[in-house]
Amino acid sequence: MGPIWSSYYGDCRALLFMVDASNPTQLSASCAQLLGLLSAEPLADAPVLILFNKTDLSCYMTVEEMKSLIRLPDIIACATQTITVADVSARTGTGLAAVLQWLQDTHGAGR
Repeated sequence: MGPIWSSYYGDCRALLFMVDASNPTQLSASCAQLLGLLSAEPLADAPVLILFNKTDLSCYMTVEEMKSLIRLPDIIACATQTITVADVSARTGTGLAAVLQWLQDTHGAGR
């Protein structure tokens, strides 16, 4: 679906980007997609929430190691957007309250 995302940028007020934390072999592809989104001019001011999902599943890498591997601190420092990161498990609900709070803070009443 990545190749058609740009057709939706015009109406985008925020970006939620999900990384499958149970599949570190896809990290490089996820990082490339994220960098493409962050460099898109129509998204230059859109707040971004990066979700590391499936953190409840065992993996040979920790989420912190994944963040370091894709140099997430450097990406955040260089991005024009405000970026928030959350570790979540859609299956157990862990971290979802923080996602809902981010959505409310970003798109609360009257915005």
